[in-house]
Amino acid sequence: MLDRPRSGERALLLHVGLNRPCHEDETEEFRALAESAGAEVVGEIHARRDRPDPKYFIGSGKVEEVASRAHAAHAELILVNQPLKAGQERNLEITLKTRVLDRNGLILDIFAQRAATFEGKLQVELAQHEHLASRLVRGWTHLERQKGGIGLRGPGETQLETDRRLVSRRIKHLRERLEKVERQREVSRKERARAEVPTVALVGYTNAGKTTLFNTLSGADLVARDQLFATLDPTIRKLSLERGVEALLVDTVGFVRDLPHELIAAFKATLTETREADLLLHVIDASDPHHDDRRQQVETVLADIGAAEVPCLRVYNKIDKAPADFTPEADVSDQGKVCVSAIAGTGTAALRDAIRVRLAGARRIAQLTLGPEQSRLRAKLFDWHAVRSETVDAQGVSTLEVELTARRWQELRLSLGLAADSIREKVQ
Repeated sequence: MLDRPRSGERALLLHVGLNRPCHEDETEEFRALAESAGAEVVGEIHARRDRPDPKYFIGSGKVEEVASRAHAAHAELILVNQPLKAGQERNLEITLKTRVLDRNGLILDIFAQRAATFEGKLQVELAQHEHLASRLVRGWTHLERQKGGIGLRGPGETQLETDRRLVSRRIKHLRERLEKVERQREVSRKERARAEVPTVALVGYTNAGKTTLFNTLSGADLVARDQLFATLDPTIRKLSLERGVEALLVDTVGFVRDLPHELIAAFKATLTETREADLLLHVIDASDPHHDDRRQQVETVLADIGAAEVPCLRVYNKIDKAPADFTPEADVSDQGKVCVSAIAGTGTAALRDAIRVRLAGARRIAQLTLGPEQSRLRAKLFDWHAVRSETVDAQGVSTLEVELTARRWQELRLSLGLAADSIREKVQ
């Protein structure tokens, strides 16, 4: 069995800054992460290091201070705001005689609590096992060869080797199951692409109000909580805009600074929804005094997952709670921006218009005249869900009003032989 200190909910936070003090927003975020995991914060300690100590990450003097504070506060858990190596985590636990968890382990624990769907649970379990695989070396104290003697002769394998083999086998199994889920998602994405239904994905820092905005735009009733990582599993709803423009709106997991690599790898199938979207709505909390830094953190994660080139519209949410002198950052990338209050409904009409313009800008509406001999072409248009209306005269000539992307128009002309004089542009 694991020989580790019992974990509890009374947590002492250890904020360690490398080459600088911890910024206020970093300490606030780590405190919010601890509370989101269900911890009761009983104290906080600040430390600064030029470089991590190989044994404890912090110096021995700071270890003594942590031990004293933890004992006085009856802390059952030490949370460190930096990623620790396996040996450092184990050495701290042995010395402090208290469970120690680093930032990555804390985020993984929150994800484990929040995952609700089959896919989400698989993704979190994979991330946990990959995190555990690097820490098995410090999880066991009985690493000697299995005892000999009558009835106790083992296969000559240490308990550590056995555990590594079991964890490796489980990781392989989880990856295979997630690959199957990813193939199923790919089928759905191809179907949406075939039907020419654009996808709009909500992205942003965790707790920026994405789910509330998702409910406001789509009419859904997802539970929105004022906590970090309230949404893990992606949800898709139909988004109806004016002038016949329709799309699929996707609510995705919130990002956070230095998102653990295990989570990025495990949530590959989910993050693909973001990478392959037609438009991203980057939701930014206008009431957050550190919203500019949060925005840059999200843009870094988007670049990490290959979504930096996806068209993006910045949406400054919670404008009703923003300071009176609030002004959005200068948009040098010409992404465009809209200010809204998702909970009050302010600015959502302008946001809908902005989304429609972005999605319809690459689409054309025109009237086509097709003779009876062009039935295959007519069937193709219906198969693409491109026909908005149709009239047929006595001679069997069809007049169709269709809406297509530029790529589809090119395919009609080049591959299907559509004559240019059979198209009449229509003003939207």
